[in-house]
Amino acid sequence: MGLAACGDGRCASGIVAGTAGRRNGLASFVCVWRKMGAPLTFTVAFGIVKAKAKQLESGGRRVEVAAINAGMPQTMKYQGKELVTGIMKTPVSSSLYLSRAQLEGDGQGDLVHHGGEDKALCVYCLEHYGYWEQKLERKLGYGAFGENVTVRGLPEAEVCIGDKLQLGEAVVQVSQPRQPCYKLAARYGVPDLAMHVQESGFTGYYFRVLQEGVIPPQPTLRLLERDTGGVTVAFANRIKYTDKGNRAGIERILRVAALSASWRESFENRLAGLPS
Repeated sequence: MGLAACGDGRCASGIVAGTAGRRNGLASFVCVWRKMGAPLTFTVAFGIVKAKAKQLESGGRRVEVAAINAGMPQTMKYQGKELVTGIMKTPVSSSLYLSRAQLEGDGQGDLVHHGGEDKALCVYCLEHYGYWEQKLERKLGYGAFGENVTVRGLPEAEVCIGDKLQLGEAVVQVSQPRQPCYKLAARYGVPDLAMHVQESGFTGYYFRVLQEGVIPPQPTLRLLERDTGGVTVAFANRIKYTDKGNRAGIERILRVAALSASWRESFENRLAGLPS
């Protein structure tokens, strides 16, 4: 299957093979991709129990689902006030059903700004954990950023809005970057943490659900189709927060049919306000 590259040219260009097996008594799934002629190995694991990835070449890299996380809204105090938030998520150990709205056993405290079909699953990259552990001076467990899927190997610079992937039985699609909010500040007691996340570019992103299905404790994550627009999450973040007056960039993002309704409205409003 031929796949078009994302805007930075670093995306995989085809599926070569997939194998399933067990190593040291742990289930694992290895999927080999090609990137500019070089094979890549994608390994999927769950939680703390991780199967080791088989690297076919020294230049190969792995993509793995480290954890599926869920949690119902909880009440916490922040700046002298009580707030209800669903940011407290922890790894699950059983299969869950993923509907178009959300993951079974999961919930959001603010349904105006969180959840809904465009933001059914929040995804965050495990690669960023080390950076935040240094900044926050603490060890972070899976779900630390309120994400449903902790993934390694799909950073913001390499995943495109509109990309379609298979997660367990479900089919999902990247819809927008994650827009950090003050609930992160409340969780960690750092008032400007949301701004730090925004400025770092380590925002994560959202999946919408195109096909409902069961997500097992150790789900495979498989790319089905690259969006032809090639707009990475990192590019959308840059235009949103830094290069705000870039008309060509805004127009490029708006051409992506899969862009979420809220981000589309925001960019349309900004575009309308730019000088001709």
